[in-house]
Amino acid sequence: MTKKQLERYKKKLLAAKQEVLNRVQRTETYGREAVSKDEAMDLADKASSSYTKEFLFSLSNSDRKLLQMIDEALNRIENGTYGSCLHTGEPIESKRLDAVPWASLCIKAQELEEQGRL
Repeated sequence: MTKKQLERYKKKLLAAKQEVLNRVQRTETYGREAVSKDEAMDLADKASSSYTKEFLFSLSNSDRKLLQMIDEALNRIENGTYGSCLHTGEPIESKRLDAVPWASLCIKAQELEEQGRL
């Protein structure tokens, strides 16, 4: 992979990271606001609010996992292993990296992982 390609993927990863960080911050702020409003609610409203908070925090948890994958991809850029499948060592297709720049597995290895065979 050329230096220019690596720089392009690095920019995409940094932009995705900032977007996720902003989303996590908004979700956590909304969750805290919902907690402070719980005191004035009846039982049905509290149940609905509880479900909403749980949903928001689960989204936040998914975002944290995505942040971890993005950071790992940025580390792979720094150590020179970005774009290579962690399982096979083969190059990851550029189309895959364009769509999912934090991908660490080639399509074949990803399919095996999803089937529980990796």
